[in-house]
Amino acid sequence: MILRSDAPPEPWTGRDDGPGAEHLRWHRTVGPWPDDPAPGTPALIGFRSDEGVRRNRGRPGAVDGPVALRAALASLALPPDGPSTVYDAGDVVVTGSDLEGAQQRLGAAVTAMLDHGHPVTVLGGGHEVAYGTYLGVAASAAARGGARCGVLNLDAHFDLRADATPSSGTPFLQMARQEQALGRALRYAVVGIAQPSNTTALFGTAAELGVRHLLDDECRIANLPDVETFVGEFLATVDLVHLTIDLDVLPAAVAPGVSAPAAFGVPLEVVQHVCDLVARSGRLAVTDVAELNPVFDIDERTARTAARLVHRIVTGSPAGSPRGTP
Repeated sequence: MILRSDAPPEPWTGRDDGPGAEHLRWHRTVGPWPDDPAPGTPALIGFRSDEGVRRNRGRPGAVDGPVALRAALASLALPPDGPSTVYDAGDVVVTGSDLEGAQQRLGAAVTAMLDHGHPVTVLGGGHEVAYGTYLGVAASAAARGGARCGVLNLDAHFDLRADATPSSGTPFLQMARQEQALGRALRYAVVGIAQPSNTTALFGTAAELGVRHLLDDECRIANLPDVETFVGEFLATVDLVHLTIDLDVLPAAVAPGVSAPAAFGVPLEVVQHVCDLVARSGRLAVTDVAELNPVFDIDERTARTAARLVHRIVTGSPAGSPRGTP
């Protein structure tokens, strides 16, 4: 199975404590996408893009997010029942202002991976990555066969802007319009909406599209049962989940390296619990991680947090601990 990206993966390196499975870390399991990949093997692909953030008048720098996220993942220790192999398909790269072409290329790669049975993680890039990921899910054999696909967004923003030019602020309205053109309604839910960061018009668009959401105020640790109910109700309506994580959903102290740092944010414990619920549901098809901006990161906090979330999703375990242990 030939899979083409714009930039081949770089070799992974990291801490090495010795041979044997007991010392296994990510960098020793990751290899380039092979010509004959084994179905079911977790797969990564990067999306190097600042163009959507630039169009949305945000802080540029997310183009280097995939590199920083791989570096943060490289030395994480794998649990005994974690994957022995992970494929890295390299990066789709936005050249100049051709965001739309790159989103189409990302979509084609995601479709190929899904149709070959691979759990997919897309490393962004600005949140315009989500539309490229969506294109891949929408064109997959499962979606064409009638599977109910839904998008769960962990985000401080709806990203439903009705701008004439697509950007990091428009991907979910683009999805909704595409679904409408196909005679379907977008199944879209958001955890972590910050009211001060979304205009009344955006709340109105969300209501018109039937978008369910939880405000960041409703996502405290004390509200965890309500969050679980919200996620459970969403999962009950879909067969396949596109989980998209905009790191600006987290408090700025946890994730300073994003385009729009959160003044309040959703606690990391709640965000990772939502990821756990989705990963363990058996419905997760693809995850993308957006808005990691190394230019503004502090002590690699944002990259390390993003890596922990990816680690949990791919392995089913807390970072560094075997599944089921505290």
